[in-house]
Amino acid sequence: MTKALATSPTSASPTPLQVWNRTRGLMLALLILIVAGITLAAVRSGDHHGRLDPRSADPQGSRAVAELLKRSGVSVDVVTTLDEATTAAGPDTTLLVTAPNLLTSYQQRRLSTAAADAAGRTVLLAPGHLALHQLAPGVRAQPISPVRPRPPRCDLPAARNAGAVEIGGIRYTAGALATASCYPSDGLATLLVIQEQRAGDTVLLGSSTLLHNNRLAQQGNASLALQLLGSRPHLVWYLPSLSDPSAHEGERGSGDEATEEDSAADDSASFMDLIPSGWLWGTLQLAFAAVLVAIWRSRRLGPLVTERLPVAIQASETTEGRARLYRKTNARDRAADSLRASTRIRLAPLAGVSPRDAHSPEVLLPAISARVPGRGGDLNPLLFGPAPTDNAALVLLTDQLDALEREVRTS
Repeated sequence: MTKALATSPTSASPTPLQVWNRTRGLMLALLILIVAGITLAAVRSGDHHGRLDPRSADPQGSRAVAELLKRSGVSVDVVTTLDEATTAAGPDTTLLVTAPNLLTSYQQRRLSTAAADAAGRTVLLAPGHLALHQLAPGVRAQPISPVRPRPPRCDLPAARNAGAVEIGGIRYTAGALATASCYPSDGLATLLVIQEQRAGDTVLLGSSTLLHNNRLAQQGNASLALQLLGSRPHLVWYLPSLSDPSAHEGERGSGDEATEEDSAADDSASFMDLIPSGWLWGTLQLAFAAVLVAIWRSRRLGPLVTERLPVAIQASETTEGRARLYRKTNARDRAADSLRASTRIRLAPLAGVSPRDAHSPEVLLPAISARVPGRGGDLNPLLFGPAPTDNAALVLLTDQLDALEREVRTS
């Protein structure tokens, strides 16, 4: 008998069908999330690498300019570490640094030394205060300007041949150091060329927009990009990475007397530019999963569903529990309505009134007055009156309803 009681199912132990009904929404959401993740991974694999990546066909990638350079006879090598970049630098090489602000001071010093020794061309995309301190001493970054078509207004052959290009971003001042200050915005250059002591030079671009796939065909963007990056037969496309081992070598800023301007935060790149694209897609997937879970959970906001109780509960306990809830919320109106409605239902058959007319004052009150002639005046406020103002009035109402019911029964 004990074994039978232990194994017998009750309403408290859900059946497999109930478990499936409760979890199928979550299982469906997980399945959709997995399928979406696999699909996105498959779609984004292959030619999708990232912003300013010469292998990326995305709108903000740079595969288009890389392919044009290759067709012009320029070899393009993509590197992601400082050692690879410094090793590949040379007099017949253009070194493009796509994110100089991402480099540590130690990396910037090493890169500056290697570029000076190589006597080639170094192109820096939107370097800020800290990067300029190491990579282009004497040059100062000024507040950014919007990217829009601008005329060259300088004697640089590459700029004159390209004409107007879409440029802007960080503006630069260099005084006598600059050999060419082009595409000015409010008198400050957005393209700066600095001739080094040797044969090499350094090119500063305030914005990388003209290298993007979706902007290369606009204005003279393609012409300027090909001339700046294709002046030498070899192009090293350096994509700085946080995983570069050289980023952990040396102490940031050791041996430097940083000024207040150099120690300020570099505001040339927005916060969104510093977030890897994978994190953005992951956040989108998590948001999609959260919406699915919210939809699944919202099914619990539907109508109430009756269930078999695991134990029997006496009616007196239910009545007492409801009374305590009424008392806790001071719901004297609900309690009074319940008492009056119950009394009217019990009095109706005693007075010869049908149950459907038990709550109609025009039918019930005359019938009860005929049974108890002395109570005709106070029946309406007693059976259909307002809610009691306090607990004492509610108790008095209960006593009066009991007294009325006793009179009707004994009459």
